[in-house]
Amino acid sequence: MEQNYYQKEIETMPVEDIKRLQSEKLVAQVKHVYENVEYYRRLMDEKGVKPEDIKGIEDLHKLPFLSKSDLRDAYPYGLLAKPLSECVRIQSTSGTTGRRVVAFYTQHDIDLWEDCCARAIVAAGGTKDDVCQVAYGYGLFTGGAGLNGGSHKVGCLTLPMSSGNTERQIQFMTDLGATILCCTPSYAAYLGESLKEKGCTPDSIPLKAGIFGAEPWTEEMRKNIEETLGIKAYDIYGLTETSGPGVAFECCEQTGMHINEDHFLAEIIDPETGEVLPEGEKGELVFTSLDKEAFPLLRYRTRDICVLSRKKCSCGRTLVKMAKPMGRTDDMMIIRGVNVFPSQIETVLLNEGYQPNYQIIVDRVNNNDTFDINVEMNPEQFTDKVSEILSMERKLGEAMKTMLGINPKIHLVAPKTIARSEGKAVRIIDKRKLI
Repeated sequence: MEQNYYQKEIETMPVEDIKRLQSEKLVAQVKHVYENVEYYRRLMDEKGVKPEDIKGIEDLHKLPFLSKSDLRDAYPYGLLAKPLSECVRIQSTSGTTGRRVVAFYTQHDIDLWEDCCARAIVAAGGTKDDVCQVAYGYGLFTGGAGLNGGSHKVGCLTLPMSSGNTERQIQFMTDLGATILCCTPSYAAYLGESLKEKGCTPDSIPLKAGIFGAEPWTEEMRKNIEETLGIKAYDIYGLTETSGPGVAFECCEQTGMHINEDHFLAEIIDPETGEVLPEGEKGELVFTSLDKEAFPLLRYRTRDICVLSRKKCSCGRTLVKMAKPMGRTDDMMIIRGVNVFPSQIETVLLNEGYQPNYQIIVDRVNNNDTFDINVEMNPEQFTDKVSEILSMERKLGEAMKTMLGINPKIHLVAPKTIARSEGKAVRIIDKRKLI
């Protein structure tokens, strides 16, 4: 199979040249951040590190880490490294207690981000002759914007569908001959089921490839999507904090995602000690943005657990590969593509007059996530009137949707009925097989 590249010189660059380029960019980026971001300058000063101490990627370990809590503490402008007058966009992700992560972009940042997404599309077989249907959400969420821009860079005819409205998705897919589908894997599975219900077979739709991310998915789910839609399904990885989708992407080998190393420097650390681990060891993934101007994060802890590998790839790309994340070091769950933290649920319960005695049950039925929350009523709230309980569940469900952005099914239960172990309730029961 002939390999296509969007930026072949970079994607197939010898590893030593990649590392040399990373070192040059890192030195310049550390200087940029130190001079323009007071928050990070303080962290460096506390650690006794100056920009001149960083002479290349071998000195990266000297720099302090950034975490999600730093982003919340510095919200909204504390990590901004360019004047607002030079920023042209923000993107955002949901925050743990209503305080969001807001990422800023200069036009240069957007151009580089779209290049990264274009590499992913080309790696999936995309060319200017393709029709790319982008069914990720548009707006503050990075999915739609990133793949939309990448599709334009490749020269595809782009269908900016956004998420939902399945009838219209299928109509445009068939009428306009979409060949590449970009969305969450669970929505791809749902589209496949919907097409099957309409009597469509994979041969009756023109799709050849899909680029799916924003939530965990298994190899079994990949096979199901590939069979139902008659496509090859590719994984894509990204974080709003570092730009969005396109930080890493899968090639035809489908054995991990190539990291765009000219823009993102990856490390694997021991999540307990912060010690950098050698290649092949499992640990927490850490990213440094090498040339992002407006919102450059140095040593950002993703909380994703994975492995890096430089094993030679049959696609010809020399960019290091990251395995599909194998879990997280925090208690965040990704449900229907949305980040959900138990702390968000606790906040809503307290605001609505409940004690934080609850249990989250997540499952995957027919490739769609189910999301239930059992909540104990206080003794004074307890009632055996079904109508009152339904009304309370509906009100609490609306408050949860406002906080989380997705709609859980609320079940109010009698006091002290949620099982406890050593005095604590088991908060999360995730029945999905995600590995």
